[in-house]
Amino acid sequence: ANCREAHGLTPPALAKKTGVLRPGTICAHGVHFTDDDVALVLESGAGVALNPESNLKLASGIPDIAGLLAAGVPLGLGTDGAASNNRLSMLGELQMAALLAKLESLEATALSATAALEVATLGGARALGLEATIGSIETGKAADLIALDLSQPHSQPLNNIVSQIVYASNGTELTHSWVAGQPLVRDGKPLTLAPAEISARVARW
Repeated sequence: ANCREAHGLTPPALAKKTGVLRPGTICAHGVHFTDDDVALVLESGAGVALNPESNLKLASGIPDIAGLLAAGVPLGLGTDGAASNNRLSMLGELQMAALLAKLESLEATALSATAALEVATLGGARALGLEATIGSIETGKAADLIALDLSQPHSQPLNNIVSQIVYASNGTELTHSWVAGQPLVRDGKPLTLAPAEISARVARW
């Protein structure tokens, strides 16, 4: 409403007019897109970062996730900032996106677990225009990987690995992480950070 009042345009239309809407541009949230906005984003080659937990906390609304995917808009996941999303958990966003897509469409089959996991991985790469180098485990791509331990009680019985990751994971499952092949987390412990020191600094701030 503020953008329309100030400029007579929706945010995507203003971004198009000013030359900001182009490949590599990330539109955060995408909650209030009109049909024309969706067409503009799709035509521009930009992507959308969904931030469902922030949208719920701020009562911003629910994006039409299933509709955006059906239109071909590249979708990835984000968390927004700590002021509007206390957890900053990508696994939390993954679960919430899958559930909100069903609620918004009133269709229980909207955004399956497999489709949601793709949004969280290769979808994010597409939204950034980087699908040739990241987003999936393929020869020639960056070795950006995580390992999850699904042996915990809340992950049992393990009938469908993808469903368990999407609907039951809470972040405690993460055991290992690599970025460009470099180990950053091993056995649940960060290798390049000092958690106690960081926590002490945060408490002072």
